[in-house]
Amino acid sequence: MLVLREPMRVALALITSMTSLGAVYGLMGVHFIAAFQVLIYVGAVMVFMVYVLMLLEVKEAPGSRRFSRYVLPGVIGGALLVAALGAGMLRGPASAGLLPGEGDQAFNLVEFSSTFLTQYWFVFELTTVFLVGAIVAALAVVNVSRRRQG
Repeated sequence: MLVLREPMRVALALITSMTSLGAVYGLMGVHFIAAFQVLIYVGAVMVFMVYVLMLLEVKEAPGSRRFSRYVLPGVIGGALLVAALGAGMLRGPASAGLLPGEGDQAFNLVEFSSTFLTQYWFVFELTTVFLVGAIVAALAVVNVSRRRQG
């Protein structure tokens, strides 16, 4: 996602990474959060962002490179991440850094729901307002640049 230059490919790479994160949540046993991850972030937010990219008609400049200069650091970082994940898998769950008795707690949907709806609802709604504001600002910038060109 960091090494691509075309906005639509970056959005598709971000959709893939968010879907993978949902799969990780599913493997951890918190299927409700995995479903939220896929439905809200992939199904709503990223589709909204892809729609905006299509609306803005972002085009690549002629003669530009296909990949950015961060390809090599990205590949090195990815290899280090895979090595760290492999080392963690070889050590097993005992060295995951949990406190004694901390891993015994199951995911409680009722507690999660009440906490989300009482403490974090404002932050969730504020994020929605920021996303809509960013879209309006992007459309205003595109309108100004189209008027100057035309």
